[in-house]
Amino acid sequence: MSLRDALGHPVSGATAASLEAYEQAARELLCLVDDPLGSIDRALAAAPEMTMAHVLKAWLNLLGTESANLPAARAALAAAAALPADTREQRHIASAQAWAEGRWREAAWRLEDLSLDHPRDALALQVGHQLDFFLGASRMLRDRIARALPAWDEGMPGWHALLGMHAFGLEECGDYDAAEQQGRRSVELEPRDSWGWHAVAHVLEMRQVPRDGIAWLQPSSGTWAAGSFLACHNWWHLALYHLELDDHDAVLALYDRSIGGTGSAVVLDMVDASAMLWRLMLRGVDVGDRWGPLAERWAPLADAGWYAFNDLHAIIAFVGAGRLADQRRLLDAQRRIVGEGSDNAMFMREVGHPAALAVAAFGDGDYRQAASLLRGIRGHAHRFGGSHAQRDLIDLTLLEAALRSDQQALAVGLAAERRALRPLSALARRTWQRALALPAVR
Repeated sequence: MSLRDALGHPVSGATAASLEAYEQAARELLCLVDDPLGSIDRALAAAPEMTMAHVLKAWLNLLGTESANLPAARAALAAAAALPADTREQRHIASAQAWAEGRWREAAWRLEDLSLDHPRDALALQVGHQLDFFLGASRMLRDRIARALPAWDEGMPGWHALLGMHAFGLEECGDYDAAEQQGRRSVELEPRDSWGWHAVAHVLEMRQVPRDGIAWLQPSSGTWAAGSFLACHNWWHLALYHLELDDHDAVLALYDRSIGGTGSAVVLDMVDASAMLWRLMLRGVDVGDRWGPLAERWAPLADAGWYAFNDLHAIIAFVGAGRLADQRRLLDAQRRIVGEGSDNAMFMREVGHPAALAVAAFGDGDYRQAASLLRGIRGHAHRFGGSHAQRDLIDLTLLEAALRSDQQALAVGLAAERRALRPLSALARRTWQRALALPAVR
């Protein structure tokens, strides 16, 4: 008789020792902490024929959205496919294979169906939730988890993670009260749940209460940052609060200590670094020589072509550093990819390539062209992934491009829109005054 995991699912090929290491890896992934890859390698050393250990290794290599990890993901899937597997395990394999082959949406749909049949499969829920995030599927961020909640209770291992994921989905759908309640409960139950901390950070950003955000993250940083591979992103949220308060020195200090200055070449960390420096640049803040080292880390990925959302942040760094050759490499790679049938080609056609062209135009000082390109995509920018807070970069860039190109009517309209959306924002008030000061076109 096969062993079962902590939530009652059979695990083919497992031994007691491998299952213990597998469960540790699963717990680490649920909290986004420590070294789940190391834990899963221990599981495989104990039982090379444990199918779900190979599957989890594949998922771990896919979740970073890095093309360099695809060979490892595919090798793990090939190993899993050659082993005995029950129907649930086979569906995991098929879902991961779809993602590894560039069919992001199919992977999300397959996991959706798997979770309907096995709502206590925490791994399927978590990977599906992350895919919803990468796809910009706000409603599914909420509903995928909501569907599973009736099958869970607070006595089950991983309950905190369900609350944290549901909290983030609620926030992305605008239900801030429920999101904050769920997120705070998540970290009460498990103080190391990085996603729970992250969900509440998003709520406080959307509510425009930066001092509350600082109070949420700063005193507790020793808890949520310790061993967390979401630490950089949560430091980025803390920096956003200081940015909203115009405390640029604090933002730069956070950048140097915990965001870009760490030298991390992890793509998700570099996304945060690019986004923060670009926001500072849009405000006219001198960021010194920080662009160069970041662009150097992005350079090997200029023509990776795996995920358009990452490409946007790569070209931001290339523009900031004045690396024209790398800009051309990235844009040329995108032009090749948009003709393919992959999901990423769709992300690029709909959002990613126009956005990258807009950033390049902005860097060239062609602000009118940048504004024109961004106007064409802002209404459906969610289609290439990210959160509302991350995609705000597009609106900020569009507004600044309209101001710098003296498009008075457009700038006034965009500034009025932002002032209505963020009435407490000092930046929104300043851009409104700048827009009103532009000469009217007769």
